[in-house]
This record gives sequence, structure tokens and C-alpha cells, in this order.
Amino acid sequence: MASERESFDLSGPLYLTHVDWDNPNHRKSVAASLVQGVYVLEKDRQERREGTDALASPWWVFFNFQLLHKLVDDVDSSIFGAIYEFKPPSTYCNDTLHRSPHYVVAFRGTITKADSVSRDIELDMHFVRNGLHQTSRYEIAIQAVRNMIATVGDSGIWLAGHSLGSAVSLLCGKTMAKSGNFIESFLFNPPYVSAPIERIKDKKVKHGLRIAGSVITAGLTLAVKAKQKKSLSSDPFAAFSAWVPCLFVNPSDHICSEYIGYFEHRKKMEEIGAGSIERLATQNSLGCLLMGAFGKESEPLHLIPSASVTVNLTPSRDFKEAHGIHQWWKPHLHLQSKLYKY
Repeated sequence: MASERESFDLSGPLYLTHVDWDNPNHRKSVAASLVQGVYVLEKDRQERREGTDALASPWWVFFNFQLLHKLVDDVDSSIFGAIYEFKPPSTYCNDTLHRSPHYVVAFRGTITKADSVSRDIELDMHFVRNGLHQTSRYEIAIQAVRNMIATVGDSGIWLAGHSLGSAVSLLCGKTMAKSGNFIESFLFNPPYVSAPIERIKDKKVKHGLRIAGSVITAGLTLAVKAKQKKSLSSDPFAAFSAWVPCLFVNPSDHICSEYIGYFEHRKKMEEIGAGSIERLATQNSLGCLLMGAFGKESEPLHLIPSASVTVNLTPSRDFKEAHGIHQWWKPHLHLQSKLYKY
């Protein structure tokens, strides 16, 4: 039986009858709805809902998008992504159309149903081990993005994803940014691999732990680079720092909340004159450094140079609500946004 959350008429942003593409909240709501469309596409497949029984299409049709292509996992045949094309009618009158996308590539997160949960959790583990780039799902995703850029360029494309789908979007965005293609990206509840320091209430303890972590990470970076005889003058972050993805995080969601501390701590380290230490620490994770010490190349996917971070400060009833995609199109949210440039 379909849940209320899958029905656009019951759970979608019906108030957005006119999208102001200059309005960041409107763009956020549309991007989140298109990600939800991918979730419901896979639920339709699992529940064998077809024709008039299918629930997915209103999540994109309402905003004048068409489903151009489904992205299917080669291991379990689940639908994990979709490519949408913006096709407003000829009578569509909107003086903010210059900010709208031509295409959106969207990715869902983990679905805890028998048909897809084992594959999704396997990919979650690949992310934790910084191995998502070695999976076939990522290969399918990045090929789809490359094909779109080859066809229309990067200026008319959006990337969007939630949870595991945010990790896939982030990896695709980073990969393309390193080659000079900066795609507008909407990353909802992106996972961050770290101890949940952000959940500590005492600000002094939290700040002290972050400083200690930065010093240890920077020290290990120096040691590993010296052992590998690699230059410290190169700055891999500088190469794609012009890419500024939009991150949407909830402080009550421990899966993504560390992004708040990651960027704020970097700013504080600059303010106290420890910017050089933090520039080393912010590009590396302890796990990847240890792997590097044993000769295994590993790049921490979750670490990025620049971002626009939007925090949902609206109280959440539980973790499920704090991590869910539905929060991001609700009206009257208490949001706080900050731009962090490397």
C-alpha cells in the first residue's frame, strides 16, 4: 500500500503554483521534489504500480519537467536516478526563466525495502570506506552526467541528491569540477564520515576537540607526504574551489550535521591565526591518511573546499524527520544560510 508521503497531492509543495527561479527557497523545493520523484519511481517499480496507479510523475510534471531517462543499477535493477528535462508550455510566462535549469540529474538515497536495501547498504559502506568511486552505480551516474555536459554544457544542468544520492551527486560534481565544469548542485542531507562532534553541547569542549583533530590531521599529513616524498606546495582544493554546491543539513541529523562544524571550524581557525594548519587538515581525513601510509590511495569524498550551507533550525520530532527529504520543501522553515569560499 502506498504511503501518504509518496503522493504529491498529499505531501508535495502544492503552494508552489508559480516558481520564482531567482528565489533560493523555490529552487531548493523544486530540486528536492525531483529527488523525491526518483524515490517514488523506485517505489512504483517495487510495488508494480503502473499507469494510473503510479505515483511518481506528479513530482516532476507539477513543475513542467519531463522524465527523460531512468538510471538503473546494474546489480539489482533498482532505479537510483533520473534525468529530467524542463519543458514549460509555450504560454509559460516567467521573467526568472534565466535561472531555471534545462536538465536535472537527480539521485535518491537508501530505501529500506527488501528489493533494494542490500545494494543500497553495500553502497553506503563503500562511501564510508571512501570507495564509492569504484562502484558501478557511480560509473553509470558519472557517464550520464558527462553525456549531458557533452550535449548541452554545464550551465544548464542541475545535480540533486539526498543522503546516499547526495554522495553520488557530490562525487559527480567534484569529478566534473576538477575538469573545469561547475554544475549547480543541491545536496540534501549529504553524509559526512566523522565522529559526531557537532552533537556535543559544550562549545568549549567541541572547539577543543576540533582543534586537536586539526593538529593531529595536519601532523599526519606532513608525515605521510614526507614519507611519500610528495610536495606540500600543491593544493588540490584550489583546482575546484570555484565550484560552490548547495548543502542542506539538519543539526539533528548526525549523518550530515558535521558539515556545520567542518566549515565553521575552518573559519575560526583562520580567525585565530591557525589557517595554515587547517588548510592541511581540511583536505584530509585520518582514515585516508592511514590508508595512504600503507600505500593505498584514497580521497575523502565528503571534504570540499567551498559550499553554500543551509541549516534547517526548525525543531525535528525525530531522526527520521531530521534526515528526511520532505523537510526541504516545507514553507516557513527556520533556515540559516552561509557561504564558505576556500
